[in-house]
Amino acid sequence: MPNILNLENVSKSFENRILLDGVTLGIHSGDRLGVIGVNGTGKSTLLSIAAGTLEPDDGQVVRTKDLKISFLPQEPVFDGTRSVLENVCGAISGKHEYWDTTGEARAMLERFGITEPDREPGTLSGGQRKRAALAAALLTPSDLLILDEPTNHLDSDMIEWLQDFLTRYRGALLMVTHDRYFLDQVTTGIIEIDRGKLYRYAENYSGYLERKAERLNAAVAAERKAQALYRKDLAWIMRGARARSTKQKAHIQRFEALRDRERPEEEASLTMASVSSRLGGTTIELDRVSGGYGGKALFHDFTYIFLKNDRIGIIGPNGCGKSTLIRTVTGELPPISGTVVVGQTVKIGVFGQENELPDGDQRVIDYVRDVAEFIQTPDGYVSAANMCEQFLFDGNMQYTPVRKLSGGEKRRLRLLRVLMGAPNVLILDEPTNDLDIRTLRILEDYLDRFAGIVIVVSHDRYFLDRVVRRVFAFEDGGLLRQSEGGYEEYRERKLLEAADAAAKGAGASGARGKGAAAGADASSPDGGQPAAGEKGDGRTHAKKNRLSYKDQKEYDGIEAEIDRLQAECDRLDREVQEAASDYVKLAKVSAEKEAADRKLEERLERYLELQEMVDALGG
Repeated sequence: MPNILNLENVSKSFENRILLDGVTLGIHSGDRLGVIGVNGTGKSTLLSIAAGTLEPDDGQVVRTKDLKISFLPQEPVFDGTRSVLENVCGAISGKHEYWDTTGEARAMLERFGITEPDREPGTLSGGQRKRAALAAALLTPSDLLILDEPTNHLDSDMIEWLQDFLTRYRGALLMVTHDRYFLDQVTTGIIEIDRGKLYRYAENYSGYLERKAERLNAAVAAERKAQALYRKDLAWIMRGARARSTKQKAHIQRFEALRDRERPEEEASLTMASVSSRLGGTTIELDRVSGGYGGKALFHDFTYIFLKNDRIGIIGPNGCGKSTLIRTVTGELPPISGTVVVGQTVKIGVFGQENELPDGDQRVIDYVRDVAEFIQTPDGYVSAANMCEQFLFDGNMQYTPVRKLSGGEKRRLRLLRVLMGAPNVLILDEPTNDLDIRTLRILEDYLDRFAGIVIVVSHDRYFLDRVVRRVFAFEDGGLLRQSEGGYEEYRERKLLEAADAAAKGAGASGARGKGAAAGADASSPDGGQPAAGEKGDGRTHAKKNRLSYKDQKEYDGIEAEIDRLQAECDRLDREVQEAASDYVKLAKVSAEKEAADRKLEERLERYLELQEMVDALGG
């Protein structure tokens, strides 16, 4: 069947930044595609172009006749003169005759926690506006559903409901999300945007990780081969004009192409030690604390002493009191009853849900330097510029005005500024909202080495399982329950308890599964293993000052052998292209080409080994 939508050689730039560079993408009626990439690379731009709300600079978008598209943008826009319900119903029907869909819209809004749909949109929080827009997008009849960060501002129950809804959705799906469990369950294909190009993988997220590793490994292997050829050709070029005159012009052209080649770039990763201040004996102690607003308690009689290096996850439905608990811990909100003691050495850093960024022309590097020019780590002093690099702000971006950053880039910058303050208690309130997966992996690795307390409020199940070792769960009646392990372990315990309760209600003894429900100690072990040491043989060896006769003979002839193999590979390349329509011949020639490539790579590796030996001997 033909595609329902095609992007053909589409390009798009903003503020002199190339986001999409001649990309082509076809979407079939059965596709379920997740779009991933670093913030600011063009994910939302791609979705907007596909939805028809943004025009490309070059290329075209071809849609089948009468294609119905429903689109959830990253920043939904509402008509402020109409109620939330009227906005949703108007979006569903495409006009303001909202009464036909009122009941359906009310039910969907209720499911997403919008209990007063007759309010004006301006009275809603950012999360409520996004959930209302999601309700409208899901209810709008469509052949292609395009969703930009649909899981942001949803609690765990809402995410699981949406996951089930999209699994049963019969149209095509194109979405951006950071939720890795969600991607695994919902998508059958991944589109990665990397430096203006698209890479498509016919896999869910887990399969994508495997295929991408293979792609990167192949790129690294090709680069090693190119480096070996370049080194050999450079040595030949430097022998002088007489030697060059005896070679073909194509040899010099190959050298120039190798010299000017584009090298594969490795993903940035945070390898430095994390930054924190010393934490004394007294941390944060909560003694029979109840907290809430206006005398109304959202949680009751909670006691806990935070331990050094605690990794705490706080979970519960929207509006249950998670942020209230955080504000009580930080001292921003006094408790209704009980006491909160904060040690003198405690230095709290909070990464909240809102972007607290300057609106003017302040540059990225200056925004970070406002906190510190240098910070001390166990590995020494690290500059603000270096920290920017580690958090994916390269040299050019560091001098970009903050106002030119994408929403996700601003979130990443705010996170970096919090970390530059060297807190020893790090509070992350919905940190995964608007952060791309690559930044989340950097943050997760950073937290592995963070020498302090980490408290996370999140609905991102993967992030919780990756980071936390103890869960505080808001349950009915304002009770805070402690559960060892991550989110999935808490969820499994709840399911076992529900099964036990059902068995007791049916007259069962209730003993079965009780021990399992209690659970084993699920605290995450360090998991560190000592590196295997190299066993010495105790013998000493005389230092050689020249190659052995055998190695020297091989070295003298290996360049000519590589040239012959390269010529053979080039010939087989041409034969593969010529045999494209002859499947029998194509299979035969392809096998020969694969064998020749392996032989060439093997000889290039050996050439590098021999050259290194010669260099070490001063030859």
